[in-house]
Amino acid sequence: MNDPAIGAVPQSGGPADPAAIDDLVAANRILADQGVLDGYGHVSMRHGGAANRYFLSRSKSPAIITAEDIMEYDLDSNPVDQQGRLMYIERYIHGEIYKARPDVNAVVHSHSPTVIPFSVTTVKLRPICHMSAFLKHDVPNFEIRDCDGMTDLLIRNAKHGAGLAGALGSNNVALMRGHGNVCVGPSIMTAVYRAVYTEVNARLQAQAIALGGPIKFLEPEECELITGRRDTNFQRPWAMWKSRISANSANHRMLL
Repeated sequence: MNDPAIGAVPQSGGPADPAAIDDLVAANRILADQGVLDGYGHVSMRHGGAANRYFLSRSKSPAIITAEDIMEYDLDSNPVDQQGRLMYIERYIHGEIYKARPDVNAVVHSHSPTVIPFSVTTVKLRPICHMSAFLKHDVPNFEIRDCDGMTDLLIRNAKHGAGLAGALGSNNVALMRGHGNVCVGPSIMTAVYRAVYTEVNARLQAQAIALGGPIKFLEPEECELITGRRDTNFQRPWAMWKSRISANSANHRMLL
């Protein structure tokens, strides 16, 4: 059954790069393996040949997504070829962020467990280690009540998605009160790295708070020096994570 919320069927932006689709599938599985995504959450990638299109899986748990599940959307989040497939309700997160941020080529939405408490308390999520310097010093927190009053907290339409994109602004990460977060990047590797280390930072910050006493967070100048380095290598963890999910898949096949 087609989603009644969709508009006119858009044309495709052109053939997808198979390697890019493989990376998008890997991103879903990596984030599930890392405990950032569970049965919920999703990852998208802007179409490499058409900036006004993006790729996102049909509605399915991230750990079991395959290349055949990937669908193409326009930036209003209408599917190019739905084929009766169930779509994520919150696909508007992706379309509206891509509209607002031409520099963003990948978006992760998760319910990252250690991050959520920072979205419902007065304690700010702040960078505590060099691996999470991308957080900088003012991670915004999207309050959907300010956008549309009382809701079920889901990003169900373009209005909600645009509100979230506005809260994100030029930042790399935005919290979603009582819901989760979004992490964005210029590449799928960067967005995945940020999603993983946002969760790591939240866990470390919670541990530091439990120890008591003042916390010495990274200074803005340190964040700039770290994130501005030319030798930043996202390939290293990306290759490790891809190897791990490949090994897990091979072990699963041996057990069948």
